[in-house]
Amino acid sequence: MTETTAPVAFPQSRTCPYQPPAAYDSLRSERPLTRITLFDGREAWLVSGHATARALLADPRLSSDRSRPGFPAPTRRFAGIKNRRTALLGVDDPEHHAQRRMVVGDFTLKRAVELRPRIQQIVDERLDAMIAQGPPADLVSAFALPVPSMVICALLGVPYADHDFFETQSRRLLRGPETADVEDARDRLEAYFGELIDRKQQDPGTGLLDDLVHRQLREGALDREGLTALALILLVAGHETTANMISLGTFTLLQHPERLAELRADPRLLPAAVEELMRMLSIADGLLRLAVEDIEVAGTTIRKGDGVVFATSVINRDETVYPEPDALDWSRSARHHVAFGFGIHQCLGQNLARAELEIALHTLFDRLPTLRLAAPAEEIPFKPGDTIQGMLELPVTW
Repeated sequence: MTETTAPVAFPQSRTCPYQPPAAYDSLRSERPLTRITLFDGREAWLVSGHATARALLADPRLSSDRSRPGFPAPTRRFAGIKNRRTALLGVDDPEHHAQRRMVVGDFTLKRAVELRPRIQQIVDERLDAMIAQGPPADLVSAFALPVPSMVICALLGVPYADHDFFETQSRRLLRGPETADVEDARDRLEAYFGELIDRKQQDPGTGLLDDLVHRQLREGALDREGLTALALILLVAGHETTANMISLGTFTLLQHPERLAELRADPRLLPAAVEELMRMLSIADGLLRLAVEDIEVAGTTIRKGDGVVFATSVINRDETVYPEPDALDWSRSARHHVAFGFGIHQCLGQNLARAELEIALHTLFDRLPTLRLAAPAEEIPFKPGDTIQGMLELPVTW
């Protein structure tokens, strides 16, 4: 492996919302492992090769426990809250396995198939409202955000009437801008779920959260703090990621009209297209781990205590796995991408996300065949590189 003399700073913002930052080009040429610099000047290993990434993401010598001393922090905001209890994403086995086992039944492929009629109903209702209001419209606020918010609320048993509150706090939690904003958003969400748990103990419903309250909490498998942390991550991750994929996926397709025409001509391509969009867009760019033992990999030794960062936007464009990786290609097999992660922490909601994306994109372009941008592409704002990638707004007309 050849190390750069000046490690690349990570993360950086994209100049095109569906392309990795230009500064990451050197990471692609130095696969599979190189050094980067985080916001505080600390260096870490960055994984950019596909095979190496999948091997390391499945390696128990890399920890996801954010409370461990030395766990890498990509931003000042993250550093300020990384010791707060985080379910699923921020814990290791056996705690991770126990948490995942409590909820995995609601996120199986079978369950996603069962939810498809309800997802279709939600998509149709949101499009009805957007069409009735008339063009132009902001696709983010009118469609991309409310669809997954309504789906995850229905699944969890969270009142959608509270969506303005939890969507606002989710944005503050993920984007700040300051650590104090993130801390306050986390406090507000925890207080919200504390009150919701109290209500569900008195008046149970039929959602996943109700089941956790009346089985896991009552039986002592979860304490109140653990249940709150689990509910928080399921709600925030369950709508933020899919909302960003819907908006950025729509923008990307509108910028590739020849690929969009292929989907319109043959909707059977939708499952492959969703995988390819996941690969290309890689909205969760920068998975974090800490080495708890020395690891020999790719001719290099990752030392115990070293931070390790996975650049999914670069990994998913490894040309040894994906020929012409910067091109959208529905014919390629993209299923082995790491946009959902890999190993024990692979995204719990991936089956639900696939179903939502297939239904949302197909229905959107089927019902609005003349859909197009209502502003120049280069003027439409998108999110900075230190958070989940996506469109801040997406003005469209038809």
